[in-house]
Amino acid sequence: MDSALVGSFSKASLGGNVWRRDNLHKNCFSVRVSRCRAWDILESYCGVGSQQHLFQRNTGGTKEKSTFYRGHDKKFLVNATAGNPLESEPEAYNPKSIWNSIKNAIDAFYRFSRPHTVIGTALSIISVSLLAVKNLSDLSPLFFTGVLEAVVAAFFMNIYIVGLNQLSDIDIDKVNKPYLPLASGEYSVGTGIMIVTSFLIMSFWLGWVVGSWPLFWALFVSFVLGTAYSINLPLLRWKRSAVVAAMCILAVRAVIVQLAFFLHMQMHVYKRPAAFSRPLIFATAFMSFFSVVIALFKVFWICISLLEMAYGVAVLLGASSGFMLSKCVTVLGHTILALVLWNRAKSVDLNSKAAITSFYMFIWKLFYAEYLLIPLVR
Repeated sequence: MDSALVGSFSKASLGGNVWRRDNLHKNCFSVRVSRCRAWDILESYCGVGSQQHLFQRNTGGTKEKSTFYRGHDKKFLVNATAGNPLESEPEAYNPKSIWNSIKNAIDAFYRFSRPHTVIGTALSIISVSLLAVKNLSDLSPLFFTGVLEAVVAAFFMNIYIVGLNQLSDIDIDKVNKPYLPLASGEYSVGTGIMIVTSFLIMSFWLGWVVGSWPLFWALFVSFVLGTAYSINLPLLRWKRSAVVAAMCILAVRAVIVQLAFFLHMQMHVYKRPAAFSRPLIFATAFMSFFSVVIALFKVFWICISLLEMAYGVAVLLGASSGFMLSKCVTVLGHTILALVLWNRAKSVDLNSKAAITSFYMFIWKLFYAEYLLIPLVR
């Protein structure tokens, strides 16, 4: 069978029988595919040397052998261009490569989301929601559902705000924050736009479905201020002005988060009338100082002084509490945070960009820590 197959190829390529060659070209197109595949089988099971020997045996010489190989190649080209795909071995399944791709995608989104702001948003909502709790029976599934609705909707809006900021600052971030996905080229501009648009729509959709007007208005005001803060349009991009930037951050972090999410729990979840308690007023005032510090961080010692003043007020407020647990925790907690802040500030090298960046992230940690103390202020 092998010699017959090879003999038929040699006759067609050498032109020994013109009628048969023409007939093969016209009427036996599919047979060529089978022959080519059969030859591949011969090549896979026979060595190169045995193939050459077999072919020389049927054609009688080296010259004919090379002619056959050229004819063999031409047949493959004709079949490929005729629209009959050649079969190839399937790519091997590589779970490690797939897992690495998934990890890289998660890591890129993690950096895009600016996790320190996401953590701050989640902690602030949980902390303020606890201020609406009056007794242990309030810690019901209804409470956790209301908190989850607020956290998820605010998370979606947070992704929109930080993503829009990165889209507006790509050239700046290539120098200052080259690890961000848009600045590094991991995300294209189109991908960034798609992400922020999707999360904006999901945030408003969830706020509308929940049916809580305090929550919806918190999302809407955050959208307006976040857009005005970053987008490069006439009369906008408020981040260019330190004072206006501070006002935006103060409005979102200090006022909207405290008041709107408290009212979401108070009015929507517990169906109680709006009320501004002493702990809520303290939380709003204290986080106003923190928000100004974060916005005006470049004015280093002024910011440190503002924070120390805020901690002093917190200590006095805690000392005046009628609840012993609240008094002990708030006085001791804020005293420790004030001392840690002062000692850390004195060791910062203001000429080192790395040291200033590290201290800036430390300020965010103090920001998180405060939300752990706020629910205990009574």
